[in-house]
Amino acid sequence: MTTSIIQGLVITLGALSVYQYAVAQGFNESVTRTMVFMVLIFANIFLTLVNRSFYYSIWTTLKYKNRLVPLIIGITFVLAALLLFVPPFTAFFEFETLTPGQLGVSFFAGVVSVLWFEFVKLGKRVKL
Repeated sequence: MTTSIIQGLVITLGALSVYQYAVAQGFNESVTRTMVFMVLIFANIFLTLVNRSFYYSIWTTLKYKNRLVPLIIGITFVLAALLLFVPPFTAFFEFETLTPGQLGVSFFAGVVSVLWFEFVKLGKRVKL
């Protein structure tokens, strides 16, 4: 439970950092909302992969056979793409299509806010 709470707090920190970045860059409210939402999407995708084991690395667990994981991640990417690139969905959520740079910032923050846990698992494996 403690691990999940800490992971959630770090993801929140990543999302808030992107929010602050977007505001500092002068992006409008829709772009900012979209960027923060995409941080949460990317973080959850990587959280799914990282938390397949609390001991073994993501590289090891990628070899585990579970046909639902790629399906769920694929569905998540498709839904995110629909929200970003299909105007009726984008308008409904008051999102905007992001530039590659904006999407990259969101991706980076989402990944970093989760992959830190790989170092925790490495510490367990090498008994630091």
